[in-house]
Amino acid sequence: MQWKTKLSTIATSTLIFASHVSWANQAADSVAPEHSSGIETKQLVKAKDWMVTAANPIATQAGADVLARGGNAVDAMVAVQLMLGLVEPQSSGIGGGAFLVYWDAKGNQLKTYDGRETAPLDATPQLFQDNNGQPLKFYDAVVGGRSVGTPGTVKLLWDTHQQYGKLDWASLIAPIIKVAQDGFTISPRLATLINNDQQRLSRFPTTKAYFFDANGQPKTAGTLLKNPEYAETLQSIASQGAKAFYQGNIASDIIATVQNAKGNPGVLAQKDFDTYTIKQRTPVCSAYESYQVCGMGPPSSGALTVGQILSMTEQFDLKSWGPDDAKSWQVLADASRLAFADRGMYMADQDYVPVPTQGLVSTDYLKERAQLITAGKALDSVSAGSPPWDHAMLRSQDISIELPSTSHFNIVDSDGNVISMTTTIENAFGSRLMVRGFLLNNELTDFSFKTHNDGKPIANRLEPGKRPRSSMAPTIIMQDDKPYMAIGSPGGSRIIGYVAQAIIAHTQWDMDIQEAINHPHFLNRFGTLDVEQGTQAELFKPKLEKMGFKVNVRDLNSGLHAIRITKDGLEGAADPRREGAAIGQ
Repeated sequence: MQWKTKLSTIATSTLIFASHVSWANQAADSVAPEHSSGIETKQLVKAKDWMVTAANPIATQAGADVLARGGNAVDAMVAVQLMLGLVEPQSSGIGGGAFLVYWDAKGNQLKTYDGRETAPLDATPQLFQDNNGQPLKFYDAVVGGRSVGTPGTVKLLWDTHQQYGKLDWASLIAPIIKVAQDGFTISPRLATLINNDQQRLSRFPTTKAYFFDANGQPKTAGTLLKNPEYAETLQSIASQGAKAFYQGNIASDIIATVQNAKGNPGVLAQKDFDTYTIKQRTPVCSAYESYQVCGMGPPSSGALTVGQILSMTEQFDLKSWGPDDAKSWQVLADASRLAFADRGMYMADQDYVPVPTQGLVSTDYLKERAQLITAGKALDSVSAGSPPWDHAMLRSQDISIELPSTSHFNIVDSDGNVISMTTTIENAFGSRLMVRGFLLNNELTDFSFKTHNDGKPIANRLEPGKRPRSSMAPTIIMQDDKPYMAIGSPGGSRIIGYVAQAIIAHTQWDMDIQEAINHPHFLNRFGTLDVEQGTQAELFKPKLEKMGFKVNVRDLNSGLHAIRITKDGLEGAADPRREGAAIGQ
């Protein structure tokens, strides 16, 4: 077994593995084995004026540079996202979509913006079914043009910058263009993912040429990777704004690539780009102790499901039990399972199906749901509840797969504006189709491949123009009508559990936000309780099994990032499981 200690240029870090069960006061000089499940613990970063946290240090620095030269949070958001699309292309980019939760300090108002991809207008509900009406295998649906939805990220950046931006649009993009031209060093994480996905990445010549060397081998960590095509794409967007992406040659090339994808073409068309809009939606907020935990409403299931989990666990004494008592994890797991049952039944694009949003976060309803949980004994079975609703409808449970990828970042500027943004191309490397230097999403596979179960419609079925349900949970926690924390994570449907657990660890067990993010994961979505491999979470396996859980020890590679706003300044934290960093001043 190999061991090592790293010194970060941003904050000193050490590989941590606690030798005891309590993590709240882990010693910073502990060490962990160097493998994918080991956790590199990062230190809490403090600042007075502004802060950025993002999943790659180059992207974090891009946002920090904008703030340092007088830009605001929205300006920095543009730089961070466009840089992530270059240096972390497997997770997000201009070929995908995003959800933005934004605190407008000047307007003293919380706002949310939906930049989720849309299903093509020519798509049918049977898009992901074979000739016999049976659902396709997941990767048969993903790889190619069939899975590509209308991208929303560029329009989200453009529209919000037009409304709130401070610095010149083109000046924000120029540094990213330079890095694309000069090249960046492939990170260990990106290299590992390229290597692990060789078969699918090599299916399309353009993608293969970018991620593989002249000998057909996957490019390795430390390789200088240049992307002149992305630089050219960004140059067009810098000079013409969103129009360059949605009405010009870029859109034409995306459409041609999707429609001509060998073996698995899609139906994306120019009319989808012409009609695409960013939707400002009402934030979904859930009461939790002295806080309001706020985020994106449907088509995101994140804020609703996180809110449900927190409200149900609030009925139990997690504070006194602490993180060392298996009951804490049992209650959290069962609350999550109950919330996911409601998620599967009711949550989808609210523009297409009625969603009982207020009923799902009703305090009385969630107290009722919490009564189903018995401390010390796992739930035998779970079904969706009956939240208060003025619209009765027969529904069936969703059948959809949402695998982990995605990225999350937070920004707080010197004026007090706050951004929590989760951004994605869905599966790692999306559809594996590459156009003009960026990857296209496979977002449509977030829909249920089936349309009905037992004759009842599934809320998250595919429909033309509809936005697929998401688990992305960009969150701003409010206290006394002011932002207290921005937090979020990648991770597919596990995002919800990652965010809820970190909030509980901070608010109930007095962990600072870095300790809360470092904490080993316990997650339950559909019955099996996942515990994080290679961490002290594994010690709980016998107790949790005795309570009645089926326990699965596995890698749980979150990418949590958070910024807490205190009376003394800002605190930033980045997930040790990924390459992210917090930078502040």
